[in-house]
Amino acid sequence: MSIQPTKISHLGICVSDWDRSLRFYTEVLGFEIDHFAVQDIDAPFEKLVEFEEMKWRGVILARQGFIIELMHYEIPACIGDGERRPMNKLGITHFSFHVDDIDAMIDRIVEYGGKVHPQTRMSGKHGQFVFCTDPDGIRLELWQKPAA
Repeated sequence: MSIQPTKISHLGICVSDWDRSLRFYTEVLGFEIDHFAVQDIDAPFEKLVEFEEMKWRGVILARQGFIIELMHYEIPACIGDGERRPMNKLGITHFSFHVDDIDAMIDRIVEYGGKVHPQTRMSGKHGQFVFCTDPDGIRLELWQKPAA
């Protein structure tokens, strides 16, 4: 018997606008719907997430073996300012994605409600990089490797 986790399950992301974020993560970042999360599986999830009352929606999305859960809370309402977190703030800092065309991906992110942060754009021997954010301010690193 292992004393370490047996498998990585998923990473949860709280979103302010269910439809916008579902569209962003599926149509822009290429995640596919695995299944919709069920609120009442075996126990009241209010206890698990430390809310006295809860009304939410969730969906499990997958891409290349990476699984995320988008969660939108109606009760209690979502909180936060939607601003991107500083890179040196404790916790998860960003998602990183390899892209074939960094400029086309930037345009798509902006079209679907995300933002580009042009001051972060850089090029070097490892390729081109830029940080963007999803509609709720989560950092997305785009990395276009140099042509072979």
